[in-house]
Amino acid sequence: MTWLSPSGEEMTTEQWQDGNTKCFGMLLDGRAQETGIKRRGSDATMLLVYNAHHDVVTFTLPAVADGLSRLGLIDTNQPDARMVEFEFGHAYAVTGRSLLVFGLANDNIATRRLQQGLGALLDVADTPLSG
Repeated sequence: MTWLSPSGEEMTTEQWQDGNTKCFGMLLDGRAQETGIKRRGSDATMLLVYNAHHDVVTFTLPAVADGLSRLGLIDTNQPDARMVEFEFGHAYAVTGRSLLVFGLANDNIATRRLQQGLGALLDVADTPLSG
């Protein structure tokens, strides 16, 4: 796990101690080793961006080795904007008091599973409750 500042860089000690820090990202690298065996993990790599500020904050989407781009999965301010692809380095306008979730787009099975899982989740979310 890596904590990121809006510049897309790893957060510094000073940024952590700054009481005005209201927007940050959390990178969960699913390619990390699952065990002590020297091989790459096979889970999806996720980027979560939190903005507790009341205003828009620009967040630069960081590059990741072996990745092609970022796949926008959730933007709590734009619920219909799903499965949108963004290039590394894209300056994303994060709306105030919102959460974003991005997957790492690459050519592996984890990306396909991520897309299938989101599709299934959205199908369930769109199903009316009976009652």
